[in-house]
Amino acid sequence: MGTGNRGLIAAAVTVVCAVTVLAAPGTAFADPGPAPSPAVGAPAPGASAPGAKDLEAVREQLDRLYRAAAVATDEYNAVEERTRRQSAELAALARKIVEGRQRLALLKEWAGAAARAQYRSGGLPDEAKLVLSDDPREFLDGTGRVIQGQRATKGLIAETERAQQDLKTYAEDASTQWRRLEANRKARAAAQKKIEKQIARAEKVESELEKEERERLAKLEREAAQRAQTAWLGSGIMEEIGGEASEDGRKAVEFATAQVGKPYAWGAEGPAAYDCSGLTSRAWASAGLAIPRTSQQQWKQLRQVETEDMRPGDLIIYFEDASHVGMYVGDGRVVHAPRPGRTVTIAGAGSMPILGVVRPDPA
Repeated sequence: MGTGNRGLIAAAVTVVCAVTVLAAPGTAFADPGPAPSPAVGAPAPGASAPGAKDLEAVREQLDRLYRAAAVATDEYNAVEERTRRQSAELAALARKIVEGRQRLALLKEWAGAAARAQYRSGGLPDEAKLVLSDDPREFLDGTGRVIQGQRATKGLIAETERAQQDLKTYAEDASTQWRRLEANRKARAAAQKKIEKQIARAEKVESELEKEERERLAKLEREAAQRAQTAWLGSGIMEEIGGEASEDGRKAVEFATAQVGKPYAWGAEGPAAYDCSGLTSRAWASAGLAIPRTSQQQWKQLRQVETEDMRPGDLIIYFEDASHVGMYVGDGRVVHAPRPGRTVTIAGAGSMPILGVVRPDPA
């Protein structure tokens, strides 16, 4: 093999080895939309306590901020999932390059032995003839040794050329994957800043409220959720919902409800904390079924069912952008990881705007 090919292979192996120190994702991010104006919020210190309308404006502002963070988190999670696949593909390329180098080294050893044998007796060494033979029995029977030697020589040359081409292809693929990972490492860092900025702004709004105001705000949140749940139940939906959980669905529900009380953390998949889709994906993984990582992917890729046909273990997707997900547990309730500052909890299934319902298991 020429000096150029040797340099290419060495460069490829260097690229692949470097992947062990890189953990980077694989896509750019959509802007979740302009941040809400900070003008709406808590009063400055010393100002009079905000009235009900003012606190309702604060509640709506916090909802927008946390929703924007949820959208960015979903995008971040999707990148993490792609990164895992890319890293696995790059590791596979690394193994192929190592195996290819070993194969090429063996072929070169055979080529050297062939040259020496050619000089001495006009043929390849017996072990090379046997491995490269189209019909080992013909070789072992001792018939057509001259023809067999010529065929083996051609086979050795062809095999060497294939090994060189394979190594070149693997090196090019590895370089491409490396460039993607490096570019997306920067994209992930930018997305992380976006998420943290949205959460920090929301936390600042809350921190500027007095204790009594925070309590009133929490009450407003509960009342808004209760109104939505009451309206949902008032539609008569529970008269139609009566499906029983599958065996896998029961296992998923048991896992998810066992996480109640654990904190929300964006990008988290347990066991100490979860985000909304981290909880649902891990719950179904505990039942032996891998499902997409994000709420948006769960909505797009899993089988959709009518709300009246849902059963425990099904996933309820919320909001028009599919930015939130919870698991139906029966009796009109859902278990979910709400947002930063909250814990995994049981809530009314209709307490948020429902986009639709998906079923992970095929049963």
